[in-house]
Amino acid sequence: MSLVEGSTDIGGTRTSIAMQLAEALGIKAEEVKPMVGDTDMIGYTDVTGGSRVTFATGYAAYEAAQDIKRQMAARAAQIWNVKPEDVTYEGGMIRHKTDAAKRFTFKELAGKLFHSGGFIVGRASVDPPGAGGAFATHVVDVEVDPETGKVTILRYTAVQDAGTAIHPSYVEGQMQGGVVQGIGWALNEEYVYNAKGEMTNASFLDYRMPTSLDLPMIDTVIVEVPNPSHPYGCVVWARCRSCRRRRRLPTRSTGRWGCGCASCRCRRRGCSGRF
Repeated sequence: MSLVEGSTDIGGTRTSIAMQLAEALGIKAEEVKPMVGDTDMIGYTDVTGGSRVTFATGYAAYEAAQDIKRQMAARAAQIWNVKPEDVTYEGGMIRHKTDAAKRFTFKELAGKLFHSGGFIVGRASVDPPGAGGAFATHVVDVEVDPETGKVTILRYTAVQDAGTAIHPSYVEGQMQGGVVQGIGWALNEEYVYNAKGEMTNASFLDYRMPTSLDLPMIDTVIVEVPNPSHPYGCVVWARCRSCRRRRRLPTRSTGRWGCGCASCRCRRRGCSGRF
């Protein structure tokens, strides 16, 4: 099965959308071949940002699956010469409600489509409400050199409510990436201007972003509280672990401090206020 979506994939969303389509159809995710099309192939799709794609485009995939299921049931009814209302689609199986001998798997019926009226295309366009909020708490152990002010991060733990984690390892990677961005803002990154107002570190050679050598392993704890407004419990969980910045560092040589962003709907860079 081919899946064409309009959301640019910047974090593995082709996989997470394919998983939601497969779940709705009762087939394996590996049997869905996702691709991102342009506006010559598919309608306008809103921006990929604020971690909205798994929620919003996933909802569209779910609705497209419902369209496919209706058409598959109708096609089976045509083949069996029965009424469409007498056919059900459940768990990847198309069955007659009263005649147990009349049944197709998804693959079996797909193989009969070409000679029974043509292939089936499911479509959906959605503007789903109920995006939900993003909540996180971070705890970090740091070591500060009182002579130079150099900060060394010893351990970092991020805890976040991610709704339903459709692809947990991708969620973990998003959390870790947001943490690194926040660490960069707090400790490394800065625009430097001269007396003429010219930026003197306008390249990545001079603009200091953290690398893997600057960081410890970032521990993540995914808290799953399903969103009742989404078929699979997804939320729009923006990178709230990077939207606050400490402007004053701890004065003790060792300490523990953290950022608890109550709801990541601020307008700072890295967060989206509109979805």
